[in-house]
Amino acid sequence: MEWMQVFTLAGKEFRDRLRNRWVLVVALVFTVFSLVITYFGGAQQGQVGMKSIEITITSLVSLVIYLIPLISLLLGFDTIVGERERGSLDLLCALPVTRFEILLGKYLGLAATLTVSLTLGFSLVALLMLQQFGWSGLSAYLSFMGSSALLGLAFLSMAVLLSVVTRERTRASGLAIALWFFFVLVFDLLLLGALVTTSGHYGADIFAYLLLLNPTDVFRIINIFSLDDIRTTYGFSSIIPPLLAKPWVMVLVMLQWIVLPVWLAQWRFKS
Repeated sequence: MEWMQVFTLAGKEFRDRLRNRWVLVVALVFTVFSLVITYFGGAQQGQVGMKSIEITITSLVSLVIYLIPLISLLLGFDTIVGERERGSLDLLCALPVTRFEILLGKYLGLAATLTVSLTLGFSLVALLMLQQFGWSGLSAYLSFMGSSALLGLAFLSMAVLLSVVTRERTRASGLAIALWFFFVLVFDLLLLGALVTTSGHYGADIFAYLLLLNPTDVFRIINIFSLDDIRTTYGFSSIIPPLLAKPWVMVLVMLQWIVLPVWLAQWRFKS
């Protein structure tokens, strides 16, 4: 594999997203929403403003779970199928570059776009964290930002996989929205419904491990167990086994969510 060709394709993809203002729009959206939620996130507890790092991160976790998966899926769903419909994919494949290099280069370019957008979008709140809570608060917030980027990359991987396996852009967009609904809204409801229906007699022991099948739940667990007060707020300590309560284990699980869809995409793209 020629890494220079991969980085060239990644740079082109990143520049294309800059030209169509993807980075600016996403960064602006996250800046506005993160500031609003940071300031009003504790309103339910009768607090307004940045009262604690725990309340701030807890409020932002909900924002990330709903917004980042959607943005990532919309960013990547037409990566390959869009090129195929425009007729430019055949031209790319005719160049002295392998299909895996094409796929990896495009993914890395989109990943850079998403990461830069999130960093810019959350940077203003990071400065406020540093001013309000010092370096300890900033450290916790940077960990949250890192886990948010991992969640985005996981859904970006799934979007690229969708773009490879579908033949029409409209179908890829529909499947991307369906994935968002399933992982963000439906998955946990189905899991809780199964537990309630069986009165907890079946599946209670593996409930925590089933959460690993959803990257949004993995992201939630990472941040729940990063700070003691957040863990108490969510009340997950009694149902999450000690092994999964370690953030580094959940980070490894999230990395698998990033790598596996891309591996499946390159396998399908080569065939």
